[in-house]
Amino acid sequence: MLKRLPGYGLGWAPNRRIIAIAVGLACLLALAAAAAIFTGRGNRPHAAPPVPPPEHGSASPTGQPPSESGTVAGPPRISDPVEFAKAAAKMLWSYDTRTTSQAQQLAGMEAWMTKESEYGDWASVSAQIPDPVLWSRMADQKQHASATIAEGHYPAAFKQALSEDPAAITKAFIYAVTVTGKQTITWAGGGGAEDRSITLAVQCRPSADCTLVAIAPRVAP
Repeated sequence: MLKRLPGYGLGWAPNRRIIAIAVGLACLLALAAAAAIFTGRGNRPHAAPPVPPPEHGSASPTGQPPSESGTVAGPPRISDPVEFAKAAAKMLWSYDTRTTSQAQQLAGMEAWMTKESEYGDWASVSAQIPDPVLWSRMADQKQHASATIAEGHYPAAFKQALSEDPAAITKAFIYAVTVTGKQTITWAGGGGAEDRSITLAVQCRPSADCTLVAIAPRVAP
């Protein structure tokens, strides 16, 4: 019997330890109060509604090569950490394998990243999508997803750390934000939806647009 595929965005955990963004108040000073919520390895996310595998000899969903730009939304010009994190979560939970290749998805996601390499953790972001082979099987089933955002907030641990040392944020202006919402996945002949939560580190320097820094391995309340 052929195995079913999980929905992209719900069933993949990072295959290696996420680079630590901050550990305690000392690292808060270095990484602008991201705190201990970005340490360690998280639990595997809940599995999504399964997607049936392609029939033998099935064709590509469109019969055409992917468009040059794909369908990954570009980063908005936002200076508010919570609003940017909400937009980033929606981007991460949305995809369309019918028009976007795995390489295009990665390129689109990377456009959201901070250009300050000492802070950015691309591994934690790129680990959110499957490898090219699995992406191709998802494309055979015309799998795509959309997202709606319910709310975003600063986690309690971040607010506590910041209250203990308000000046720490001025080092790199990195904020922790937890976002909740719903992801709806559709494929040929089926679909499903699930509530989602994610904690992001975003960088919002004064007089500059926000950028994505990292994804926490576990959700911070």
